[in-house]
Amino acid sequence: MKLFIRAHDLGVTGEKEIVQKLCGLGLDGVQLVAYKVLPDARYVQGGVSVSSARKVAETFVSAGKSIPLIGAYFNPVHPDKEKVETGVAVFRDYLRLAHDFGCDTVGSETGSVNGDPWIYHPGNHTQEAFDRVVNIFAGLCDYAKDYKVYVGMEGAIGHVCYDVGRLASAVDKIGRDNIRIIFDLYNYLDASNIDKRYEILAQGLQTFGDRICVFHMKDCVVDKDGSLVQCGVGKGIFDYARILSEIKKVCPDANLVFEETVGEDIPDAVAYIRQRL
Repeated sequence: MKLFIRAHDLGVTGEKEIVQKLCGLGLDGVQLVAYKVLPDARYVQGGVSVSSARKVAETFVSAGKSIPLIGAYFNPVHPDKEKVETGVAVFRDYLRLAHDFGCDTVGSETGSVNGDPWIYHPGNHTQEAFDRVVNIFAGLCDYAKDYKVYVGMEGAIGHVCYDVGRLASAVDKIGRDNIRIIFDLYNYLDASNIDKRYEILAQGLQTFGDRICVFHMKDCVVDKDGSLVQCGVGKGIFDYARILSEIKKVCPDANLVFEETVGEDIPDAVAYIRQRL
C-alpha cells in the first residue's frame, strides 16, 4: 500500500515545492488538482499545457513520486448548464493530458441538483438526475478510451450517487470497462449511520473490489448534537487498524490518499497510518 495526499492540502504550490514537501513527509505522491497548485494552470478549457504536464511528471519521476489520480471535480447535474459544459470540457482536457502527467485516472463526484454548494437536494434522488450522471460519465468514458485512461467516480451521501448501491447502479448502467471507483468511507456517513461505518466499508469493498483506484483517508469526531466533525486522521473515531486490514484483503496494493488532513496534522497522520500498515 502507498500513502498519498491531495497536493493542495500541503500548503505549497509548484511541482518542485510539492515534491520537496512529499520527501520531507515520507509520502509517495499526490492526488493532483492542477489548477489549485500549479501557478500556470487555470480552470478553463485549455487551461493546462502539455509542456506543463510533462514538467510535473518529470519532477515527480525523478524524485520517485507518483500521481494516482487527477482531480477534475465538477457538478454534472448543476442547474447552470454552462458550468456543466465547462466541467466536462476541463475533465476531457485532463483525460487527454493524463499520461503526460504520468497518471492514468481522472475523477469527479456525481454532484447535486442544489448547484452550489453540493449538498442534499430531493432532486438528487430522481431518475432524471441519475440519468444525467450516467449519460455524462458514459460520454467521458468513451472519450477516455481514445487515450487509454480511466474515469473515476466518487459517491457521497448528499449527492446523486448517495450510497454504495446507487453508485453501483450507475456503474452498471454506464457499462464501460474503463470506469474506476474513488472510495471515501466518510462521504457516505452522517449521524444516522455513523455506527454502521464498517458495514458500509465492507459493502463497498465487496461491491467494487479491484475497481477501486483510490481510498480517501479521513477521520471525524461526533459532537454533542450528533453531527460529524472532520479531524486529522488518527485523531477521531475511525479504527484504521481495522479499516486497513479490510482494505488489504481486497486491494493489497491500495492507493491511500489523505484528504482534508492539513498542517501539523499531516506528519501525525502519516506516522499513525505507517504504524498500522
